[in-house]
Amino acid sequence: MKWTTATLNFSHVRKTFQSASSVGKTLFILSTSTLALFVFIGIGGFLQTRLTTSPVSSMKGLAASVTNQFFIDMLGMEVPHLNKDQKKFTFSQHNIFHFAFQMVTDVNPNDPKSLVASEVPGMDAKASTVLVQGSATNPSSPYDLNPTTTDLQAEVKQPPTPTPTIQPSPSSSAAPSANPAAQPPKTAGNNIAFIYQTHSNESFLPELKGVTDPDKAYSDKVNIISVGERLAQNLEKDGIGAVHDNTVYPSTVKNFEYPFSYKYSLKTVQEAMVAHKDLQYFFDIHRDSAARSKTTATVEGVDVAQVYFIIGGKNPNWKKNEEFANQIHQALEAKHPGVSKGIHAKEASEGNGLYNQNVSPNAILIEVGGPYNTLEECYRTTDWLAEAISEVILNAKKVDAPKDTTNKS
Repeated sequence: MKWTTATLNFSHVRKTFQSASSVGKTLFILSTSTLALFVFIGIGGFLQTRLTTSPVSSMKGLAASVTNQFFIDMLGMEVPHLNKDQKKFTFSQHNIFHFAFQMVTDVNPNDPKSLVASEVPGMDAKASTVLVQGSATNPSSPYDLNPTTTDLQAEVKQPPTPTPTIQPSPSSSAAPSANPAAQPPKTAGNNIAFIYQTHSNESFLPELKGVTDPDKAYSDKVNIISVGERLAQNLEKDGIGAVHDNTVYPSTVKNFEYPFSYKYSLKTVQEAMVAHKDLQYFFDIHRDSAARSKTTATVEGVDVAQVYFIIGGKNPNWKKNEEFANQIHQALEAKHPGVSKGIHAKEASEGNGLYNQNVSPNAILIEVGGPYNTLEECYRTTDWLAEAISEVILNAKKVDAPKDTTNKS
């Protein structure tokens, strides 16, 4: 009887060890798999930082994107009294989960549309990576609207109101004419700057009669071309030879299709480069599609349209274009803080992604105002923008100028 009991006890112990061994093997496999996963992610992240040229993966973009509250909350981890509102605390369990989930999946749990946005180019129109944050008190990302061909054709039939009379900007005693098209700019030396408008019939609601829908703020009569012409006039006034293109693509390109806009404008740029061998600087002028509160600021006592500088992340040499844009941004910030909304980068899934910026390291896209701004507000900004661009170009010419090595007695 004792032997049988011992045998039964030994059998029970053996089964216990077998179960423990099975659990141990399972835990070992799970632990090893988890470790391998983290090692794989680490290696992938290291290789990405080594190989990628995209501004979206730039640490500079991440640092510029975080808010002041983020840094306060970091201090709050060491100083508990700073974390008075746990719901808004950056490092709360809820926020950490959302951040981790969005970082891994690129899906915002609060926005179901983001689930498919990454697979549909241009759907996430508001997406951008901040490379340089401006000092504007209304920070936001540029918002691109992709109108249908029907919208464009319907809108160009709307009769626009006459362009308003523009008063000289506070910083300019002799601003260019309110109707730039009536006075073509004179060439002041070699033509080194080229100005064009890819979305050439982007217009402004205050200038359009009977139009109140911002999605229909398009016209082939009064549009962003006037802003580009204003910029060209100002550069000429500063002694910088400028060539301006006034092509209205929807009304001149046969079988026009909006998604191919940058292909049409690239042809324009290439033709300009053939005709003008000295071109070095290229400015594609647009207007944003956001609300007035996001595109307008009161600076020096007047309302002005704000500007975004857009960099194409698909361009392998985007860093050089960003450096050029940053020089203009800094010059504008130094004299008129709050006008610039900073420098933003966009990938192909967030827009065009290239923006013809591969033609030159000095090619940038600038958005001036939005559909609710007036041309007067855009002109004020353009006058200041021209000052900043002229300063950057003239400083570059001084650096490139040959030094006089002759002996002076």
